[in-house]
Amino acid sequence: MAVIPLAWWQLALAAVMVIGLAGCTAAMRLGMSRGLLLAALRTVIQLALIGLVLEALFAAERLLWVALMALAMLLIAGREVVARQKRRFLGGWSFGIGTLAMFLSSFTVTVLTLTVIIGPEPWYRPQYAIPLLGMLLGNTMTGVALALDRLTDGAWQQRGVIENRLMLGQPWSRAIEDIRRDAIRSGLMPMINAMAAAGVVSLPGMMTGQILAGSPPALAVKYQILVMFAITLGTGFGALAAVSMGSRRLFDKRERLRLERLAPPRK
Repeated sequence: MAVIPLAWWQLALAAVMVIGLAGCTAAMRLGMSRGLLLAALRTVIQLALIGLVLEALFAAERLLWVALMALAMLLIAGREVVARQKRRFLGGWSFGIGTLAMFLSSFTVTVLTLTVIIGPEPWYRPQYAIPLLGMLLGNTMTGVALALDRLTDGAWQQRGVIENRLMLGQPWSRAIEDIRRDAIRSGLMPMINAMAAAGVVSLPGMMTGQILAGSPPALAVKYQILVMFAITLGTGFGALAAVSMGSRRLFDKRERLRLERLAPPRK
C-alpha cells in the first residue's frame, strides 16, 4: 500500500480550519482563541524542528546522539511534571523526584523492550528508540504528575489524620498508607482506561499512524499491543517510584510530618 503524500497547501487548509475554530471561540467570547492559535503555532514550529533533528539523528545513527536526545526529552518531561503539580516540593525536589522516577521506569522499560523483544540492529537504532522512549516518557510523565499531585494534596488535606496516627505510634509509612494508594491509583488510571478502550472506543495513535503509513493492520496491532504494555509498565513503575520517594520526603528522620517542604498551592 503506497503512502499518500501531503502537500503544504493541504496542511494550510487544515490550518485554516483551526483558525476558523478560533474565530468561533472568539465570537462566543470563550477566551480561548488566543491560546488555541498559540498552541497551533507551537505545534507547527516544534514538530518542524523535531523533524529536522530526527532526520539528522536517523542519518548519524550514533549512540551518543541518541543518548543526548533521550536526556533532553527526560529533562523536559521532568520540567512538565513540576508544572502540573498544585503543591510541589520546594528546593527542586519535585523536579528531582519526577525525573528520577521517569528515568528508572521509562528508560529501563525502553531498553528492555529494544534489546529483548524488538531487537533492532543496533539496539539503539533511533528509528525505534526515540519514538518508543517518547511514547513511554509522555505517558509516564502524566502518571507521575498525577500521582505526585494527589500525594501532596492528600497529605495537606489529611494532615490532621496523619499526625494523629503518628501520635498513636504508627510509623510514617503506615500513617500515609491510604494516601499513597490513592496517589498510585491516580497515576495508573489513565493507562487502565486507555487499555480498556483500545480498539473499541478508539484506535490508538501508533496503530493509526502505522496503518496510514501503509503497514498491514495485523502488524500494526502487534506493535500497538507491545507499546501499550510497555507504556503501562513505565507508567506503573514510575508512579510507584515517585510516590515512594515523595512520601518519604514528607517526613523527616524522626518521622515527623513536614508539610513546610511543600510550596504554596498555585492559583
